[in-house]
Amino acid sequence: MARISYLLDTDILIDWLQNRPWARQLILAADVRLYCSEVTRKELLSKPGLKDSERQRILRLMHRFRVLKVDSTVAVATSELLQKYADRPLRVNDALIAATAWIKKLPFVTRNRKHYQFITEIQLADLPGFPN
Repeated sequence: MARISYLLDTDILIDWLQNRPWARQLILAADVRLYCSEVTRKELLSKPGLKDSERQRILRLMHRFRVLKVDSTVAVATSELLQKYADRPLRVNDALIAATAWIKKLPFVTRNRKHYQFITEIQLADLPGFPN
């Protein structure tokens, strides 16, 4: 059986860290290959007041994913998205993550659909049992 691949948004990893059952189910599923952006890693590890135990938990979680770097192709795509959607509330980190999904052709899993639903270049994943 072929594995399905997804790029996960930062909010999904936060849900895992907060022990949300649906996030555990997704991340532990045997039939999925999961990716995240290095931007997500930065967002998680740069939380103000992060305790060492929390940092270690995040780093252990990051070992479950293939972490995708922001290379020159993703950087150019990010610029294109920011220009195209300049009239929308698209933040740079969200544009970087969306550009990663676009360039890598990965369905994107997020609960923050309003941050991304207008980006026609990406496919938002609809997962059963997933809180939208």
